[in-house]
Amino acid sequence: MTAVRDDPLTSATGAWPLAGRAEELTRIAASIRRRDGPAGIVLIGAPGVGKTRLAGEALTAARQRGARVRWVTGTASARALPLGAFTTTLRLADPDPARLVSQAAEALLAGAGPAGVVLVVDDAHLLDEVSAVLVHQLVLRRAASVVLTLRTGRPAQDAVTALWKDGHLPRLEVEPLSFEETADLVETRLGGPVDTTSVRRLWSTTKGNALYLRQLVDHELVTGRLRESAGVWRRSGQLTLSPALVELVSARIGELPRRQHGVLDLLAFGGAMEVPLLTDLTGAHALEEAEARGLIEVLPLGRRWVARLADPMIAEVQRGRTGALYARRLRLRIAAALSASGGRRADDPLRHAVLLLDSDARPDAALLTAAARRAVERGDLLLAERLARTAVSAGGGFEPRLLLGSALGWTGRVAEAGSEWAALTGLARTGVQQAQAAVVRAKVLAWSGSPAEAEAELDAAVDAATDEAADLVLTGVRSVLDAYLGRTERAARTGGEVLAHPRCPPAAVPWASWGLSLAHGGLGRLDEVEAALRRMESDAPGAGLHQWGVVVMSAMRGLLLAGLPDQADRLEQRFRDRCPDSPGRPVDVFTSFMAAESALFRGQVGTAARGYRQAVAAQQGADANGWSFTGLVGLTTALGMHGDPAPARRALPAMTAEHHPTYVYLAPDVLLARAWVAAAEGSVSEATALARKAAEVAVSQRQPAVEVLALHTAVRFGDSTVADRLARLATEVNGPRARIAAEHAGALAADDGPGLQAVSVRLEQMGALLLAMDAAAQAATSYARHNRRGSAQTATARARRLAEACEGARTPALVALAAPPKITRRQREILTLAAGGLSNGDIAQRLVVSVRTVENHLYRACAQLGISHRAELAALCGEDGTFAGSSE
Repeated sequence: MTAVRDDPLTSATGAWPLAGRAEELTRIAASIRRRDGPAGIVLIGAPGVGKTRLAGEALTAARQRGARVRWVTGTASARALPLGAFTTTLRLADPDPARLVSQAAEALLAGAGPAGVVLVVDDAHLLDEVSAVLVHQLVLRRAASVVLTLRTGRPAQDAVTALWKDGHLPRLEVEPLSFEETADLVETRLGGPVDTTSVRRLWSTTKGNALYLRQLVDHELVTGRLRESAGVWRRSGQLTLSPALVELVSARIGELPRRQHGVLDLLAFGGAMEVPLLTDLTGAHALEEAEARGLIEVLPLGRRWVARLADPMIAEVQRGRTGALYARRLRLRIAAALSASGGRRADDPLRHAVLLLDSDARPDAALLTAAARRAVERGDLLLAERLARTAVSAGGGFEPRLLLGSALGWTGRVAEAGSEWAALTGLARTGVQQAQAAVVRAKVLAWSGSPAEAEAELDAAVDAATDEAADLVLTGVRSVLDAYLGRTERAARTGGEVLAHPRCPPAAVPWASWGLSLAHGGLGRLDEVEAALRRMESDAPGAGLHQWGVVVMSAMRGLLLAGLPDQADRLEQRFRDRCPDSPGRPVDVFTSFMAAESALFRGQVGTAARGYRQAVAAQQGADANGWSFTGLVGLTTALGMHGDPAPARRALPAMTAEHHPTYVYLAPDVLLARAWVAAAEGSVSEATALARKAAEVAVSQRQPAVEVLALHTAVRFGDSTVADRLARLATEVNGPRARIAAEHAGALAADDGPGLQAVSVRLEQMGALLLAMDAAAQAATSYARHNRRGSAQTATARARRLAEACEGARTPALVALAAPPKITRRQREILTLAAGGLSNGDIAQRLVVSVRTVENHLYRACAQLGISHRAELAALCGEDGTFAGSSE
């Protein structure tokens, strides 16, 4: 008599989804259903990478197709018993020792239907010998599909290893989750986007271990350190481990001799170390033992060998269970060893100073100041603030006070930065120092929303300047302020004069490069933008990463306005290459903006909206530099381009509320954002008028490249009156965008279907897929008007293909393709607004026409479409702005 119990498999991950494993699941499914040989697969990987979860998903799929499923788990305790792993699954009455394996096989296979039996053996490396023989025979006899999971580096029974060594079952290495897979999994779990900095910290801490990740994220949610802000999930504060996660990592560490614990402690508090230095501190034997146990890894770094912890979680556990007094003494010991070694690497002084901060050592103002300077160069302004503040307390003088004020200002804490100004002024001894103190004050005023006071501060400082270097620094800052205030030509002139000066001091180069690149981008003069970048490379070696960030962002704006997205992306990558590979990089706000701007140009509207949201969320509660305003302008534009009116309309008041008086140069962009919201709502006439207004503002600011953008937007909305102006601008503005925009406007004005189709091809080649979609849609409409049905269908198919590449974007040109051919553009616009719930009076006010005009258009359109009641409009004109029953 034999009884068999199915294992009631439950998800080990609770509410956690399975993400990023589609390829593995496909391969497992194919192996289980193999018909030309033994069916099954061996999953091998490190603890926690997700082997058990994959096996569980495979078992669930097998059960759904009618297979008889079995689940057994190998354990160290059951290994001492024959068939120990199967004791909870099989209940053998009167087992015959001579037929034990065959009886077990019969019990496992009992009740199998046409879909057969699928057996999962979790932790198969812990099977006893008899259990291993049973599994081996099931595979070779093809009696069942078998999925085994094994832990990397653990020995297993010969009968188990033979399954893949002899080629009976395929072996699949289950790798840790990549950064992208980690982001996908966490976002799926949380149900919304997660900012890049948070994902990077989670991934760098867990190294893609799915079990660690689940424990860590769930704990961060419970503690409130992981929360949603501005539509984006972000984490803040120090990372802490849950008791369950500490137990998991501690089990991996195991019981260690004290000397090996010493190795882990040193690497946990000191980070990766050169092997000779670590050997001096711990002894070679302890180091070798820790490496043999897989707790540390030794890697080549150039001509040196560096040791580091094999698992970042070990560092978290070791630091968490170390007493404060021992930790302070340990940091001092590591710092002393670093100092004695000579500190050959560029970051060694920074590392040395950080260790001393939390030790019992007397603060060294010179070391702390040098370290704060290095932290600024690396873009870690929060660390720079901490180091500089300690250096100030230690009597460091002007430079650490300047670094402190600058770090506070750049991180959005302008009130605190302003409080440093008086102290800086009192400490300034040279003309350049006095200028630098004035710069701190002016920046605080400008970016806190008082540009006129900032200008007055700079003017007073220039009047008081007594040497040439100080005057050049102040003039460089003034070029930035002029560029932001829409005085484009003046900013370009003064920035250029500073950089052209034979004795331009290094402190002036980042400011002048920033002002010059922003101004010349608006002017459409790319040679000068590239010159500013070269000057940063050659003459500003100590510039902070945040200074590089604003210069690169300004240069990218110019390149994208010119229609050179590939060059812009290469520039962004060069900036990313400068960024230190640290888990919580403060510069991620720059890279979020850069990626969003590039995506918006390329028509990837969803990707762009995500990047802008991340940038805005990163500034919540700390923004006084205008970053939130800039991000909301981009976000509103991206949502409007997507064509979903509700979120676009919700973003508009947020953008208006964050309006920053210093960001005058963005006035055309604000109008274009409003234009895209109007377009999403169906008010194309209003959208066109706003785009034309944006062009007028760009003219007043002397930003011809921005005027091209605005007028080209009007063309995309159907404006056929701007061809001559764009043709003139094409002779003034560098880059392909202006020339193609002029061709687009000319083809639209001439109702030239082939010309519009050719423009669409050129725009796609330029990388502007959303613009290419609009041109293709307009070509289709033109062909249809001329009864060229084949050409219209080809252009329509092209427009729809491009729309898919643009993440579902829906612009007025695309919506017009779906409109019934009997109605005019104005009728379509009024129908869309009426379907959206607007009254005739609301529509008249919005379109600046009389109510009678609206009523007449509605009457004629409804008569053409056979509609007798206004309520039928909602059914005819769907929520997405397309018309039911029209050709797709």
